[in-house]
Amino acid sequence: MSYYQPGILATPVPAQARHLFFALASVEALPQAIDSLLMLVDGKSAVVGFGESLTKALNVEIAGLRSFPALTGFGVNNPSTQHALWIWLHGVDRGELLNRCNAIEAALAPALRLVEMQEAFRHMDGHDLTGYEDGTENPHDDAAVAAALLSSGADGLVGGSFAAIQQWQHDLKGFHRLSAGAKDDIMGRRLSDNEEIDDAPISAHVKRTAQESFAPEAFVVRRSMPWIEGDRAGLMFLAFGFSLDAFEAQLRRMSGLEDGIADGLYQISRPITGGYYWCPPLKDGRLDLRALRIG
Repeated sequence: MSYYQPGILATPVPAQARHLFFALASVEALPQAIDSLLMLVDGKSAVVGFGESLTKALNVEIAGLRSFPALTGFGVNNPSTQHALWIWLHGVDRGELLNRCNAIEAALAPALRLVEMQEAFRHMDGHDLTGYEDGTENPHDDAAVAAALLSSGADGLVGGSFAAIQQWQHDLKGFHRLSAGAKDDIMGRRLSDNEEIDDAPISAHVKRTAQESFAPEAFVVRRSMPWIEGDRAGLMFLAFGFSLDAFEAQLRRMSGLEDGIADGLYQISRPITGGYYWCPPLKDGRLDLRALRIG
């Protein structure tokens, strides 16, 4: 029986994490690399997602998988930095994650080349570096399963999920110069008690992304984590869904493509990456790659 990669829905988000992004370098070497991948990942401490370019290299189409769109909205840009393979490493020790990253990189060569890596971490039990709680409106339990996982389809697809990833870089110095009220108006919640503000501006992030306000409703499960690199910092936004449509609907509205009103979040942050990935289910404790005609 197919089942999902447990790291997708495990709560809380890990204490430490690494996002690894790989480019395809050798199609001929792919079979050996995928064999190695199956031995090194468990779906719990390492969640795996395949990009469209990698499935095409295997002459396979995964229904619903596409590349991340570069969306230009009203004064905002959402770049696409799509890669062939993404691996989300979970852990509690940065050194252990480094060693595991190096082992995976070596095992996947020469078929797949590590081209980008970003560390992330849990902050204040699930808060963004702005201080606001992330994922307040996440569905839970059965609702999370329904939002994040494909519940029907062919063998090797049920239990799968689609991941949307954007690295956002914050202007934290500028944000913290704002008044408490201006900050709350950007987010649509009060920092003091995390309560939604009824009369917040229509540009408030909470109002732009209210999942129940879309038709159809656009529920996703967010597993975002902060990142810091030198004097740069922000949020590794990560959302899982049974399709990519819900996330994309939210992003289009945030960008002002629905009504010309851009999300207030863009005033203090900007996305610098963007990618879509298909996360296969598990079967007998290993990645179920039947949809890729493997295994």
